[in-house]
This record gives sequence, structure tokens and C-alpha cells, in this order.
Amino acid sequence: MTPILTLTLNPALDLATSAPSVYPGAKLRCGPPRIDPGGGGINVARAVRLLGGDAFALVAAGGPTGAQLMALLAREGVRTGLLASPGDTRISLSVGDESSGAQYRFMLPGPAWSESDAEIALAMLEGSLSEGGFCVLSGSQPPGLSDGFPARIAAACARRGARLVIDTAGAPLSAFADDPGPGAEVLRMNDDEAEALAGRPLPDGAATAAFARDLAARGVARMVVLARGAEGSVLATADRTLRGIPPEVPVRSRVGAGDSFVGAFTLALARGLAPAAALCHGVAAASAAVMTEGTALCRREDAERLLPLCRVEPVRAGPAGAERA
Repeated sequence: MTPILTLTLNPALDLATSAPSVYPGAKLRCGPPRIDPGGGGINVARAVRLLGGDAFALVAAGGPTGAQLMALLAREGVRTGLLASPGDTRISLSVGDESSGAQYRFMLPGPAWSESDAEIALAMLEGSLSEGGFCVLSGSQPPGLSDGFPARIAAACARRGARLVIDTAGAPLSAFADDPGPGAEVLRMNDDEAEALAGRPLPDGAATAAFARDLAARGVARMVVLARGAEGSVLATADRTLRGIPPEVPVRSRVGAGDSFVGAFTLALARGLAPAAALCHGVAAASAAVMTEGTALCRREDAERLLPLCRVEPVRAGPAGAERA
């Protein structure tokens, strides 16, 4: 398979637990925590491995929590490279309310980066890329990095002949959509991120497909994938729009579904599958992930069982005009 490298600049040690009920004021007695290495790129690499592939995870980690995170990755058999972090790796907390089924997610900020930190990371990344390989940039940016940093990563990938898969949000996503440099191979976002970027609601698959198609036509990415929750995901190129439709599954936790999708989708492309087939693999893995508890990712046996139940069909894009307000 084609090499896959993932980049995680703002990782986290993920703690997941539950309480009989979540309410303010009182001490809430929680169950035993599940502890996982977290962060978008890390989870993508873990999902690739869970699905039978291999990925190299480049991780910015520091302090005792960073050491624990790297030890957990080694225990799972994920190959890693360490980027020096300017501070301790952050912690994130997910608490489930057993009485209502609601889930509360608390995300702490990571350490602030300087321009010299950014330059060191870019140099190490560029030296680790393989010509023709995939580079997955996924997850939040640490404080201090410019919103245009993803475009600098795209330029580094272009210099090395690597293909960038990007899954980010907020101001860095907006900046990349405005000025992507050489662009990405794949841009993926969820429905909330897509509506924020569009500046308007995307109420159905046709509107989502039109927005994704326009992003691809503008050269932001060769393939644009927009998730629509239980409806599946829309994939667009400049001249084609498809929808991957998942089967109905019991939902225990939506944490990790997006990273499982990106892992499965990238792995399928790395194995030489066509985009439509890769879309099916991504949708199956995302569906498998929501069946697991807490911060757990997809299980391979679930993804393989669900894959034949996923469908891909053409979706008619709505009228053009996906520019943001």
C-alpha cells in the first residue's frame, strides 16, 4: 500500500467516563475512566491500524501526559515520530450521563506555539514525507500557529510530491478555503463545519453537494467530503457528486466517527481503490465507530460486516453559488 503519514500538532490524552446523572453543584461519582491517546491525526493512524493497514503518526507531545500518550500508542503498535512540543500535552474529558444518554465533552487548550516551533515542525514533516504518499492533517491547531499554517503544509506536501488529506475546522479551515496554496487531495468536514464555512444552512444532500463541488472546482481540494451524520457523506470532485449511505446502527457514542471515516477512506485510497469504493469504506468505518463506547474508534469486524450494507449513489447537486456570505 502507499505510505500514510498522519500529523497531530495538538494531541490530547482522552479520558472517558460516565456518571448516573450530570448536574451542577454536587460531586459526581464517575465510573472507571477509559484512557486513550487522542487527537485527529493520532486517531486516524489508530483507525488505519485497527482496519488492517499501517500509518506513521508524527506527534507533537510533551511533559508527563505526552509521555503517557506516546506509551499508549506504542502499546497499540502504532509507529510514531516525536515532534518537540513547547509544553505539556493537554487532557480532554468525555462524561456520559447514564440517565439521559447525553454526552458532555470538555476540551482543554494545548500549549502555545511560536514561529520557531512551526518551522521545526514543518522541516521534520517535509523530511518524513514520501513521494506519492498520503499526509493526513487532522484535528485542532495549537494556539499560536497562524490560520494559514495548513496552506504551508500543503506547500510542503507539493514540494515532496505527497498527497494531503486535511480535516480541520474554524479559522484554519476558512483560511485554507480562501487560500489553499497548491490545494489538497482530500478536504473533509462535518455538517456543522461545512455550514459555518458556507455561511448559510445546507439543509439537504443537494445543497451539500453543490457546496462541496464548488470547493473542488475552485481548487481547494481534488476531492471534498462533507459528512451529514446519519445520512452518510457526500463526496464531490469538480465534475461528479456521490453520496455514501450507511446502514442503520445503534448509536452509543459519536466520538471518533470522523477520524474512523478519514482513516478508512485514506487507507482505501492508499490500497488503490477508486473514490467511490473509498467512500463506502469510510462510511462503514464511521458507522462502526458510533457503535462503540466513549472515545473508542471503529472495530474492524464491525466495519467489514457493515461494508456490504453501505451504498453509493449519484447525488444531484443544487444550483451553483457556494461562496461564503
